[in-house]
Amino acid sequence: MPPIVDWRHVSAADFRVPADRRLSDLTAELTELLGTPRSETRELALAVLCTWIERGVYDDLLPGLGDGIATGLVSGIGEQDTDSVYRRSFSALVVAEVIDRDTRKPRVARAKVHEWGDKLATWFLLERDERGYVPGKGWAHSIAHGADALGALARSPHCGPGELLVVLDVIGDRVTRPRQATVWYSGEADRLAMTTIHVLGRGLVPDELVEPWLERIALAARPPRERSDGDDVYLQTGNAAAFLRALYLQLALGPATPPRRSDLVLNLVQLLRRAHPAYLGPSHHRA
Repeated sequence: MPPIVDWRHVSAADFRVPADRRLSDLTAELTELLGTPRSETRELALAVLCTWIERGVYDDLLPGLGDGIATGLVSGIGEQDTDSVYRRSFSALVVAEVIDRDTRKPRVARAKVHEWGDKLATWFLLERDERGYVPGKGWAHSIAHGADALGALARSPHCGPGELLVVLDVIGDRVTRPRQATVWYSGEADRLAMTTIHVLGRGLVPDELVEPWLERIALAARPPRERSDGDDVYLQTGNAAAFLRALYLQLALGPATPPRRSDLVLNLVQLLRRAHPAYLGPSHHRA
């Protein structure tokens, strides 16, 4: 079935909503296009939806829009290296835009944002397809997009200390998995670190909870003392290590100033020394 409008023309016309089509029909088609393996079409659908959300086109419909888009988070969940990842990953970005719109112009009940947060967290922990850029099909980038969605939750005034701690726990669970499918190399660690900065910037999670959370990740980033010759130590520790380094750089050099920033930086320095003793500790032996 051909598209009901030429979305390239919509983009060229400064994303004006076509007056001769029902918004519900346009939205339904855009939602489906989030899952297409055609990169240009998928990115265009994302741009249209996010622009319309930002401009307030959906302001009176935000709860329903968020619910509808969130159904895409479970489309093909559990699959790996299939095209179903696009619908899940790009749905997360649109849900994030809905949450950010509510943060700027409140339209959604607290319970509804929490419901979306639960769905995002569940999807993010269950997602098995960690590919970044897929040749011929463009970005899948589920880990990076999930980080962005969790960041939107972290910025939402509907999320208090308990919800922010859940965001940290979800990040921790994802980066400390002992048997990673791949070591991320498409900016995922940086995006997760930025989400962490958003959480810490709220100043609502007590230090006594942040410190053991960081310790847990640092432990996962340190190569085990005993390992078999067949173990790829970098596959086991690479994501946790990259996350710690990214978080340190953003805290030390970035513009954000979360409470007790200096203490966090000093703590991360010590954790990085322990995670990388061959490079930052007294020993210089490298495997």
